[in-house]
Amino acid sequence: MIRCLIIIFVLIPVLILAQYQRPGSTDAQFLKIGISPRGTAMGDAYISVVEGAEATYYNAAELPWIKGTDIVFNHNFWFAGINHDFVAAAHSFDELGTIGLSVTALYTDEMKVRTPLQPDGTGETFYAGNYRFGFSYARFFTDRVTIGVTVSYINLALYKDFKADAVSVDIATMYNSDFRGFKFAMAISHFGSNVKFVNESYPLPTAFTFGASINAIENESQKVILSFSALKPNDGKPLSQFGLEWNFLDEFFARGGYKLNYDVATFSFGGGVKFNISKVNTRVDYSYSSFGLLGAAHRIGIGISFE
Repeated sequence: MIRCLIIIFVLIPVLILAQYQRPGSTDAQFLKIGISPRGTAMGDAYISVVEGAEATYYNAAELPWIKGTDIVFNHNFWFAGINHDFVAAAHSFDELGTIGLSVTALYTDEMKVRTPLQPDGTGETFYAGNYRFGFSYARFFTDRVTIGVTVSYINLALYKDFKADAVSVDIATMYNSDFRGFKFAMAISHFGSNVKFVNESYPLPTAFTFGASINAIENESQKVILSFSALKPNDGKPLSQFGLEWNFLDEFFARGGYKLNYDVATFSFGGGVKFNISKVNTRVDYSYSSFGLLGAAHRIGIGISFE
């Protein structure tokens, strides 16, 4: 088991880091878009902070810390009227581990089919969409270390027979200490088969990510989490993120984040509330992410958990 972990978290990242910058050399770019209002508000410095069913996307190794069942519904108002949704559910089976199911969708509204001879439309319409269906499994390796795996089926559909499929695997591990909530996490994401459209074939946007977080302030009424993460994609330069979350009475939250070395994305912020209704813990989150001249992305999310 130890040898396997060494191979996964040392040799594979070395192969990924060894690659040159190759913009536009990978497909399924929607896999890079953050799905969490909480995570994106913190600048995507989220791999060690993520909680609940959102971990099926960011870091499956967090899933064993779930007690009972967690369900999340997130929506992202992406650019040009494109919709970006994420739905996930995770349940803990005690000593057997935790299982999670997730769906990510990036899709357009109905569009007209246009040709040079019929620029106003042929009368036909179509939809374009990218979808990811994930199955996650995670368990405790020790009382402080967890490991998790997510296997995903990816489908890209453009128009009629212009479709492509791929399969990917995410492998993650996390260390959760008892010192001021310090956490350290690593993950290899979207490692899998190529995507082939007609005669062209491209790899998935594989990335190696690591991050850490700690409670900089921690008392009875409030908590401030500082987080950092860095990633190296197989098609670009290394990237890094910083995040901050202020938690008041575990009911009200304010967040902010900043990204370094990105071409367009910069700062983000957001907030959330958490409350209990009939023994069901409910949380509502929002985030604003700036993309310079492109504008901004707004995300909203609702999550519930119960034992």
